Amino acid sequence: IIELDPSSHIGYQLIHAALRDLQRYDEATDAFTIILSKLDDLRQQYIHPSQAEDVIQRAVWTEFEYTPLRLLNTFTDLRTERITNVVATYFRCVLLSHRWEEAEAVLPNIQDKVVYELNGLGGIAKLQSFCKLARDAGYRWAWMDTCCIDKRSNTEVQESVNSMFVWYRHSALTIVYLCDVPPSSQPGALARKFVAPKALVTFRPGMTGAREKLQWASKRVTTLQEDVAYSLFGIFGITLPVIYGERKQRALGRLLQEIVAQSGDISVLDWIGQPSEFNSCLPADITSYTTPPRTLPPFSEDDIHTQVSSLRQSASTAVALKLYDQLEQLMAPRFANCRLHLPCISFRVMEVRRKSGPTKEYRIKADGLHDLFITTAESLTLLLVRPWDRDLLGVPDFAEQPDFTDDMESIENWSEARSPADHSQLYDLNRFPGGSPVEEEPVSRALRLMVRLGQPFDAFSLAQQRVREYKRIASDYNIVAQVKDITSVDDMVIRTVEIL
Repeated sequence: IIELDPSSHIGYQLIHAALRDLQRYDEATDAFTIILSKLDDLRQQYIHPSQAEDVIQRAVWTEFEYTPLRLLNTFTDLRTERITNVVATYFRCVLLSHRWEEAEAVLPNIQDKVVYELNGLGGIAKLQSFCKLARDAGYRWAWMDTCCIDKRSNTEVQESVNSMFVWYRHSALTIVYLCDVPPSSQPGALARKFVAPKALVTFRPGMTGAREKLQWASKRVTTLQEDVAYSLFGIFGITLPVIYGERKQRALGRLLQEIVAQSGDISVLDWIGQPSEFNSCLPADITSYTTPPRTLPPFSEDDIHTQVSSLRQSASTAVALKLYDQLEQLMAPRFANCRLHLPCISFRVMEVRRKSGPTKEYRIKADGLHDLFITTAESLTLLLVRPWDRDLLGVPDFAEQPDFTDDMESIENWSEARSPADHSQLYDLNRFPGGSPVEEEPVSRALRLMVRLGQPFDAFSLAQQRVREYKRIASDYNIVAQVKDITSVDDMVIRTVEIL
């Protein structure tokens, strides 16, 4: 009989050694799991000390890297067989995805208490069912955002919001609670509201497909208005300060500003609705992304080749090369102090005429463009612009090609959505030997750009505020414009405008 000092690892070490010599490995493993709680004492005789430490530290940090700050203990016992399995089973956790309801359990309600002994009403009942499901699935730890974040600590809230997407992505299991499932009088009705899907949507976090990701999120309703933006930080791989109380428009504005700043993707400027107080080129509400982005009819390689051949006969190659060089030199869009510096091609408005009728519909004549119509209640000191999209140059950006080495485990299921600004018709890597693009001669490249600029495009209407300062005029629909004669490039002014 060995009497153990609970504050020491020595007793458990002796038991472990004795049971191992007797080849009673299950009981030896039980003793080892107790030693696990004292990582400094794990350099013992389970295997070679240095090997034990290396294996344990590696397994522990693998789990800890993507583990939330607080976890719920769903077990009172643990049995396993090998060091890696012990650590992985001990530390891997289950996360809950759910909609907040009126009565949710918060940290002060459950801290230092046994969850299963609490009064099982409202949010407590949800919490207890969740913990039981996690425990029955074989996991010791669980995490629920309502009660596993100390909302009194700004530091903890900040870290949790910025890390939450990664936690969910690397959790052992994510259980989804469907609060709007009709109630049932049968036993276990609450548990059946929980589902544990393998995957709901498969995509790669980051900037690619930004506009489509915003459309996915456009119908989401959150309890706290700022969470409409904060909940997307992980999806876009963005880390920003969490400032509850800043209001929805500013939170969403900061998110969209960062997407544009990091990616240069102007597809996030494609929306319909009311402008934001943060910046008039951004929407006031994420619901403005509900409408799918407008996609132009595909423009085939044969069509481009035919028009390039025609332009060789009618257009000045010197003009085409100059235009290409000017557009190639444009900087990416950027924000500074909530002002958007937008590279664009602008067209001077020559005439604005209001049509008769109750709606404020205007006929617009602009240099070099076919006539178009705008419905708006805004002031009409207009400038029409085409935001510059570098993809029109027709040069692949290899920096945006997927790097599968970053996440080998997700390759089989990876189905990254393309950005709505999909210019796959501009070049096809498969047309070239070895999958690499052949360098076009400069004149041909410049003429191909002119052909693309001759296609219909989504225009912005801007109202001048002060000298060189503009605001975007909101519209109820996309403004589709098209140049009259692409060979008359003198009507296009290449510039960067400052939008408030």
